[in-house]
Amino acid sequence: MQTAQIIVTNENGLHIRPGAVIVKASKAFNSTVTVENNGHKANTKSLMKLMSVGIAKNDVITLAIEGDDEVAAMEKLKVIISSLLE
Repeated sequence: MQTAQIIVTNENGLHIRPGAVIVKASKAFNSTVTVENNGHKANTKSLMKLMSVGIAKNDVITLAIEGDDEVAAMEKLKVIISSLLE
């Protein structure tokens, strides 16, 4: 399992547009991709579930990826999520 913490500095936190980008990128991998924020965890392959986590400015989220392509998924998704939320 690969994990990373990301600090959200974007004024708007997570909203629909960047959420859709994260979902699309997550679906490109076979691994299970989850994000956790303040005790709430969601699969990033579902926009509704991802939005339900309530990611706001100054939150520290944990990205967790497990599966056969977890290393490649982490490399790609960490960059994408950081660029959208930082």
